[in-house]
Amino acid sequence: MSILGKIFTWWDGATIGTLLWSSANGTHVGTDAQGNKYYRSKKVRDGQRERRWVIYEGLNDASRVPAEWHGWLHHSYDELPESHLPAPKIWEADFTPNATGTPAAYRPMGALERGGKRARAGGDYEAWTPEA
Repeated sequence: MSILGKIFTWWDGATIGTLLWSSANGTHVGTDAQGNKYYRSKKVRDGQRERRWVIYEGLNDASRVPAEWHGWLHHSYDELPESHLPAPKIWEADFTPNATGTPAAYRPMGALERGGKRARAGGDYEAWTPEA
């Protein structure tokens, strides 16, 4: 991305200001498999928890934060995820981004994007009518 893109956009990675602030006030603690970088604050004020944040590689989408890093970001545990991750299971699926609002989003039968038509209800449906 060009320098102008870094200055004026926030939805595709971090801006120049965020990168400068993170390098001055934060300590890089890790990177996940998608390239997202995780930081913690260098200084902690009395009586407050340390600040933790992520700088996304690519689009800013919270669904791109893996579960183990989500737990660390929200202070569920203090150790870094790499220090106590179990080995991946064979049945675990790879990450897929949130498709809401994109052409790849799920659209059920009857959705306007699929023509607005659905199959008629079968013979097992009885409409309710109030007893008079």
